[in-house]
Amino acid sequence: MGLCDFIYWQLWRARTNRIFKTKIWSPEEIIQTAERAHQEFCEANPTTTSSNQGQPLPTDPVISRHWIKPPEITVKLNSDASVCQGKNRGGVGFIFRNHEGQVLKAVFEPMSFSDALTGEAVALRAGLLHAISEGFDHIIAESDCLELIRCCDQGQTPPLSISHLAQDIRHLASYFLSCSFHFVTRDINTVADALARRALSVSFSTIQSQISVWPKPRNISWPHPQATTLSPTFTIIVSPPLNNHPYLSPAVTGYHSLILTENYNPIVSPSVNFTATTLPLQFLTISVTDPSVPLQHGVDESYTLTIPTIGSSANLTAATVWGAMRGLETFSQLVWGNPPRVATGLDIWDAPLFGHRGVLLDTARNYYGVADILRTIQAMSYNKLNVFHWHITDSQSFPLVLPSQPELAEKGSYGPGMQYSPEDVKMIVEFGLENGVRVMPEIDAPGHTGSWATAYPEIVTCANMFWTGPPGTAYADRLASEPGTGQLNPLNPMTYQVLKNVIHDVVALFPEPFYHGGADEIVPGCWKADPTIQNYLSQGGNLNQLLQNFINTTLPYITSLNRTVVYWEDVLLDATVNVSSSILRPEKVILQTWNNGPNNTLRLVSAGYRVIVSSADFYYLDCGHGGWLGNDSRYDLQVGDLPGQPFNYAGGNGGSWCDPFKTWQRVYDYDITYGLNETQGKLVLGGEVALWSEQADSTVLDGKIWPRTSALAETMWSGNRDETGKKRYAEAINRLNEWRYRMVYRGIGAEPLQPLWCITRPGMCNLVQ
Repeated sequence: MGLCDFIYWQLWRARTNRIFKTKIWSPEEIIQTAERAHQEFCEANPTTTSSNQGQPLPTDPVISRHWIKPPEITVKLNSDASVCQGKNRGGVGFIFRNHEGQVLKAVFEPMSFSDALTGEAVALRAGLLHAISEGFDHIIAESDCLELIRCCDQGQTPPLSISHLAQDIRHLASYFLSCSFHFVTRDINTVADALARRALSVSFSTIQSQISVWPKPRNISWPHPQATTLSPTFTIIVSPPLNNHPYLSPAVTGYHSLILTENYNPIVSPSVNFTATTLPLQFLTISVTDPSVPLQHGVDESYTLTIPTIGSSANLTAATVWGAMRGLETFSQLVWGNPPRVATGLDIWDAPLFGHRGVLLDTARNYYGVADILRTIQAMSYNKLNVFHWHITDSQSFPLVLPSQPELAEKGSYGPGMQYSPEDVKMIVEFGLENGVRVMPEIDAPGHTGSWATAYPEIVTCANMFWTGPPGTAYADRLASEPGTGQLNPLNPMTYQVLKNVIHDVVALFPEPFYHGGADEIVPGCWKADPTIQNYLSQGGNLNQLLQNFINTTLPYITSLNRTVVYWEDVLLDATVNVSSSILRPEKVILQTWNNGPNNTLRLVSAGYRVIVSSADFYYLDCGHGGWLGNDSRYDLQVGDLPGQPFNYAGGNGGSWCDPFKTWQRVYDYDITYGLNETQGKLVLGGEVALWSEQADSTVLDGKIWPRTSALAETMWSGNRDETGKKRYAEAINRLNEWRYRMVYRGIGAEPLQPLWCITRPGMCNLVQ
């Protein structure tokens, strides 16, 4: 490390230790430090390579102290610029004094300009911008550049090289209650000159832009990563006004508060050129083409965001309010620090690759409070996910209170405090809309309905029986695939009376156009245990016909309520109980795949079905946590497993049927259109991760879902490959680590991905160097 770097490092370390917040620097100290650093720099660096010409420099506005703005005073601003001989780069410095000559603030920062006159204009403009940001009302701007003062004070025509800078200076002068320009001799401007020369000692390094936006935007242009302060009076404006839009207005209010108060400091500081040569950003102006478009599958979520280097307003344009919400999230992630800074000189065009980007949460096996669901939806919005798939009921409990069938929740839930009232549902649905998240209900039937039997035992087969059947029963003849037996009886007319009431109420509660009807994991043994079904089978009927009768009765009713039905893939692909494609017309239903990875996706799209991908091999977040069955002797093995039965050792799954644990890398690297041609790929609507809750509840919810679901969010939004088609998981880890910390800062209990040591040393924890 050279002397120049050493001096810079000492100053930088002092800044980070907040010395400059408490120490008052005398002009002599400023001059001594700056001149020493400047001399060393110029002696050690007599020339500059052409590759550095005109590039932005790191900012280092370090000399400052805390002050309270005196009322109604006139502040003297001295500014100056300096250029190292033979170098096409420079630095600016400026100092503020009150009417008694006391130093209020002194600042230096590296810049880039071609000649001394331009530098003087840049320095004066930078000083005025700082004066505005500090809230000064009366300014006397003093400079030792007579030519510049004549342009500003006497209105003389400026040289062409600084014409635009002179216009800026005159414009900035109008922001003050009074502003005048005066010429001073160089000896009066000594401190500002020393500050400008100090700026030249900052080591030059090529800026590496760090886009701290998750998910990564589709198209971003940030040729010279820069940032400016966010005005304390920053405002979000919707133009033209939308007169309290029911969903955009709350979103704007929420993001406005988040942007001004979050004050998140990144673990690894962004490599941007923070400069005082631009006004603090005052406005974000939102323009929406058609604010009436409802939130539904296929809605346009694209947006364009421009944050200029010069100017007081950023612009966000979107076709719909839902696209505007996505843009607001992006803007919020481009703001950091305290006081807040915001990226500038940036243009983004962004839109999702897939229209369906979701999270499935099972609230039947274990209950989650309304606040847990709202927090999950909020986090989904942060990650630009748009479908909350609410698996509300199952064999274990029926927590949803329905007006026409209140007995189902009254008798089938875990208790009065573990139910979702119509008011709860309304709150969740409305909160989802305010965050651009659809709430898709799933009432699984005819399987997974044991909880219905507490209210209507006559319509449920094999209810409340031990799941494996009597001792000695073969697995193929089990009553359920896990504890909690019961399936609706398709032969009982009352089944359809109750079910249609349920469907009607659910459709009334949830405006979402997709209705998930389940229809998965029909276990033959459960139906066969019922005497009426036994009689039906003995007369030549079969289980496929039973399921077909059920679908033929319920599917038309759901579609008559103007809903598109989603089923699990089992209804078509199950090897034992299924219906034919002639019953499930592709234009009427959507199928959700969870088995056999990309193979089942290919089978479904080849048959013409629209598909939602939730492959257990990649997207099941509960996997790899071990088994949850009681009195299991397989764990009591101290040396090794039984021969030919791996369980605890040698690759055993430890009781988790979908082992191993799905890491963020596993989620991120899955291509849900793998092996499909272009036509087939268009039938894939998107994907969902799933948290089944046998071993999860509100105490572990956030950590189970986040940040692994953030990995899905990026792949669904902008993909998992870079511009060359290469998987980008290697660079994603640094961004995802940072995003995880920001989510935690926002109140989402996302689990850590790596030790903090790794995050502060990017690349050091990679598998290979």
